[in-house]
Amino acid sequence: MSYIFQVIFYQPILNLLVWLYNIVPGHDLGVAIVLLTVIIKLVLLPLSRQAIKSQKSLQDIQPKIDELKKKYSNQKEEMGRAMLELYKENKVNPFSSCLPLLVQLPFLWAVFKVFRDGLAGNSLNLVYSFISRPESINSLSMGFLELSKPNIYLAILAGLAQFWQAKMMITKKPAITSLGSKDESMTAIMNKQMLYFMPILTVFIGITLPGGLSLYWFITTLLTALQQIYVFKEKDRKNNIVEGEVVK
Repeated sequence: MSYIFQVIFYQPILNLLVWLYNIVPGHDLGVAIVLLTVIIKLVLLPLSRQAIKSQKSLQDIQPKIDELKKKYSNQKEEMGRAMLELYKENKVNPFSSCLPLLVQLPFLWAVFKVFRDGLAGNSLNLVYSFISRPESINSLSMGFLELSKPNIYLAILAGLAQFWQAKMMITKKPAITSLGSKDESMTAIMNKQMLYFMPILTVFIGITLPGGLSLYWFITTLLTALQQIYVFKEKDRKNNIVEGEVVK
């Protein structure tokens, strides 16, 4: 583990988790993990909000993108220019949803390292001097949920949350395109495949990870899905207001 990564990401997250563990009633690790997830989500809120808005904008113009792909199927240069013009007209950057997600990766890796290595042994030596360092951390939550070992139920919950989140991002297929074709676009087909592939992959990965990490994965995906609902409704409301002003 590099020193910079340890100091900037790993150690602060480890110390935050230990501090939360110390203050929650009964020193319940599960409750501490939920609170940690909420705090990290709040810190990354501006980034995740921007990513969701960008994904929503791309979702809204997907039917137009499909039309351009069909119209210029044999004219790659013309299609490229038309796509750039479409993005410009709708003020959409197709890459703007990727950067916020990339920025979040170090946080996700740090959380993974904390749950995998940081709750026992010499790792607790990295707890700051002003935080009470427990001799050990009880990984049993609510008296029955063992978070230090893989938990298939938490993995399934994480997969279901992943499915719900992905389903909201599926572009609605127009009934009939201007060319009269009812065939699904390649993008729509790939979206449907990802809709089922990612949740299944989440479950398979989750059953190999400590239950604490699966719990974190479930809560953060659930919060992201709820945030998507809010951002989508907010954007639709603004669009309706703009359309109403245009009609007037």
